[in-house]
Amino acid sequence: MSAPLGPRHQRVRRLRSLIRDPRARRAEGSFVIEGPRLLGVALDRGTDLESFYLAPGAERGFGPLVERLQAAGVPAETLKEGVLERIGDTVTPQPILAVARIPDASIAGLAGPLPVVVAVEVRDPGNAGTIVRSAQASGAAGVVFCGNSVDPFAPKVVRSTAGAILGVPIVEADDPVNVLDALGAQGRRRLGAVPAGGASVDDVDLAGPVALVVGNETRGLPPELGLHLDGGVSIPTEPDAESLNVAMAATVLLFEAARQRRARP
Repeated sequence: MSAPLGPRHQRVRRLRSLIRDPRARRAEGSFVIEGPRLLGVALDRGTDLESFYLAPGAERGFGPLVERLQAAGVPAETLKEGVLERIGDTVTPQPILAVARIPDASIAGLAGPLPVVVAVEVRDPGNAGTIVRSAQASGAAGVVFCGNSVDPFAPKVVRSTAGAILGVPIVEADDPVNVLDALGAQGRRRLGAVPAGGASVDDVDLAGPVALVVGNETRGLPPELGLHLDGGVSIPTEPDAESLNVAMAATVLLFEAARQRRARP
């Protein structure tokens, strides 16, 4: 390995931008994976890793992982004491991280019988991460984030997916109307998740190609999307219960879709 890099080194400044600036991630098509567990998942899944960075002492603490990264041909860099604390977005950053390429994904690539989640204006990183985890665990075709949703490759979201973001296609788009029209052209039924007034999930066929459309944590789905939906779906709850949050609603719908697929021959 070369000499440890300080905070003003060009590669360290780039690393800081990829951690903190969504514009840098989009411009370069790269994002940061933090911590030994996620890096292990990345290696298991054959993720395209550009380089990895070690805090002082991390090479000794994570020897087997470092050996795997080096065996995979991933270049290594060491950082000077305190650099990670200056560039990270957490108080106690992970001592090992890597720069990865954002996988290519498109709406056209999501065509097929499996469900797609469309997240419209979902802003909370934890909710976004849970949606991605549920999409992967339930066998969905992918997740589309649009309409000023949180950047799915932001470090907080990546951490909250627990590695699922490396196992399910993620598409970023701007205009949700264009997204819904494109999915409709694939033959998908576009179903908006609403707290009340939609068809009960018990009565909706989710086994075929559907787009499950979920909205903002506070405002729900924008009203103007109504003309671009084929219907609404609601999850029955007890009369005095609060509505489910967006991540839980998406999870229920995704696993109901998976249950229905398993029930069909």
